[in-house]
Amino acid sequence: MGTAAIQGELWGAKARDWAEVQEPAWRPVFENVMTLVGVGRGKRLLDVGCGAGGLLSLARERGAAVAGLDASGALAAIARQRLPDASIEVGEMEELPFVDGAFDIVTGINAFQFAGDMVRALSEAARVCHGRGIVFMLVWGQRDKSQLQLAAMSALGPLLPPSPASAVPPLSNPGVIEAFMSRAGLEPIDDGQLDATIVFPGKDIALRAFASAGIVTRAERHSGADRVRDALIDAIAPYVRADGQVALANQFRWVKARPAP
Repeated sequence: MGTAAIQGELWGAKARDWAEVQEPAWRPVFENVMTLVGVGRGKRLLDVGCGAGGLLSLARERGAAVAGLDASGALAAIARQRLPDASIEVGEMEELPFVDGAFDIVTGINAFQFAGDMVRALSEAARVCHGRGIVFMLVWGQRDKSQLQLAAMSALGPLLPPSPASAVPPLSNPGVIEAFMSRAGLEPIDDGQLDATIVFPGKDIALRAFASAGIVTRAERHSGADRVRDALIDAIAPYVRADGQVALANQFRWVKARPAP
């Protein structure tokens, strides 16, 4: 079973919740990304790991011609409903079903790190990006500066199946993403931190949003849905505001690159 089949089944298990309550909360992240990469009228944008089309919908509002790829057929189906004129494909990041140089901008928002072969996935992003275009990768920043990630992993860490030890340093460390990009035929041209607060209207919505992530589905299958739910409720509690909203401040790391000459 390929990476897309495994990841797609996990991330698509609660596709409607992801589309309705998780992606909308990420609008501040998506808006910042579109400014960083220069999304505008006439630009051709591919979002790798597009989910239910949250970023693509906003990019289209800015006049871009959009396309997407996701591992989950369920999420891609929602994206197609939202964007009937866009090319939304299901498949592997390592084998993008698009012709060479088809896009001005290729984005991966917490996506490329899920590839079975990240260098191959980035090299495919380079292939479908025209020579003066941009490949943009965003990942979580340091965990102590990313409250959503910190809350999720503090809850889920003991409830997930053991993972094989990784020799790869955290992608949030300076130079790590750049090294992967260079091996993939990309030339990093800029990098930085992006700060964004993700806000959910209330605890129940926040719980649905957290539970829609593929990593939570994996934890539920390993340790049971009730244990996971109880752990998430405890993890969310410190971030509940007086007005009932759940607000989590986060820092992300991003790198922008061009296909190497």
